[in-house]
Amino acid sequence: MRDTSRATPDFEPASRALTSLVLGVTDQQLTAPTPCAGWVVGDLLDHLVGLTVAFRMAAEKAPDGAPDGPGESTMANLDPEWRTVLPAQLDQLAAAWRVPSAWTGDAAAGGVVLPAEVMGLFALNELVVHGWDLARATGQAYDVAPQIVECLHGLVSQQASSEGSPGLFGPLITVPAEAALLDRVVGLTGRDPAWAAPTAS
Repeated sequence: MRDTSRATPDFEPASRALTSLVLGVTDQQLTAPTPCAGWVVGDLLDHLVGLTVAFRMAAEKAPDGAPDGPGESTMANLDPEWRTVLPAQLDQLAAAWRVPSAWTGDAAAGGVVLPAEVMGLFALNELVVHGWDLARATGQAYDVAPQIVECLHGLVSQQASSEGSPGLFGPLITVPAEAALLDRVVGLTGRDPAWAAPTAS
């Protein structure tokens, strides 16, 4: 039986923030670099299109659509209607994880099966950290509710390592203890909080 006394995170604020960022991306920025090594903005958007479906299906306990792991994220595969598709999928993702049963039992995504409450946190982490990636790559402001960042800090602190976790996080980057909590989360996932998009010369 589910422990109803324990609150589960609300995806809605992260979903809204990411939707705002997506709608702020211009066509000219699709080929801009991102903090994700080797990815341009279009690649990142394609990744977001895929993960929003995968984690929604995980919440709904649907069969894993990618039992061998996620395919390559590339701008070449990006849905031409991404400005409409991605916000709609973000809404659906938030709604799916609002259902109490989403957090019970096991959940599968990308060929990985985890306790649903852990899978939910990984899904939320993907939204928040990739939101940071997109904001930095496109020069947009980004704000995340402190309680969400605190929740994710606990998750990534347990997973981060100096060698990185293949398919999950890069090698951790040391961030001062007094830095903003979001910067520390970003560093634990292998990103440099000081990363900024190159300026035109």
